[in-house]
Amino acid sequence: LAVLMPIVASMGGNAGTQSMTVAVRALATRELTGQNTRRVVWRELVVGLINGAAFGLIMAAVVGLWFGVPMLAVVIALSMVATLASAALSGIVLPVILDKMNVDPALASGPFVTTVTDVVGFFAFLGLASVMLL
Repeated sequence: LAVLMPIVASMGGNAGTQSMTVAVRALATRELTGQNTRRVVWRELVVGLINGAAFGLIMAAVVGLWFGVPMLAVVIALSMVATLASAALSGIVLPVILDKMNVDPALASGPFVTTVTDVVGFFAFLGLASVMLL
C-alpha cells in the first residue's frame, strides 16, 4: 500500500491545483460570478469524476498487472475517483469561499486545496483498503 499512496496524493494535488488555477483566474477576470458559480462548480465536479474514472481505470490496470491482486486494483480505482472528484470540487469551491471572505484566493488557496486533497486521498485509499482487503 505504501508504494501507491504517493500516487493517489500527487494525482489529487495536480487535479486540485489545476481547478484552483482555473478558479482564481476566473475570479480575477470576473468570469466567475455569483450568477454562474453553481454551474461552474457542477462542471468542475463532473470533470473531476470523469478524470477520476479515466485515471482510476488506468491505475487499476497497472496495479492489477504489477501486483496481481484484483481487489487492490479496485481500491486504487475507487480512491482515484474519490480523490480527483474532491480535488476538483475543493479547487473551485475554496477560492470562491476565500473571495467571498475578502481574502485573496491567489495567495491563500494553495495550502487549503493541497491539505484537502491529501487528506481525502489518504483516507479514501487507506479506508477502502482496510474495508476491502482486510
